[in-house]
Amino acid sequence: QVQLVESGGGLVQPGGSLRLSCAASGSIFSIGAMYWYRQVPGKQRELVAAITSGGSTNYANSVKGRFTISRDNAKNTVYLQMNSLKPEDTAVYYCNADVVITMPRMLNNYWGQGTQVTVSS
Repeated sequence: QVQLVESGGGLVQPGGSLRLSCAASGSIFSIGAMYWYRQVPGKQRELVAAITSGGSTNYANSVKGRFTISRDNAKNTVYLQMNSLKPEDTAVYYCNADVVITMPRMLNNYWGQGTQVTVSS
């Protein structure tokens, strides 16, 4: 029905930057809030950043001032600009979205497959 596909992960040195993208496709009527989560082995998945359909944002304290979430509603895409990266930012990053599908008209929540971000020298 709906697919979320992340891209942009990789290996970066401490202090560097990466930009993640997540494009939604499929039977989409509208998209509400969109989110970025991250998870490291042995730990719970944590919310990194969120953005509403109107553009209001919220961030985890650990990334405030370093990460910026944005979205392009025309492209059904959410971004995460990550600056001043630290080794503790190393994780698999997942996109998540609240999507109203076309038929039947209902709200579902979807996850992407994840993209690895590794911060290391």
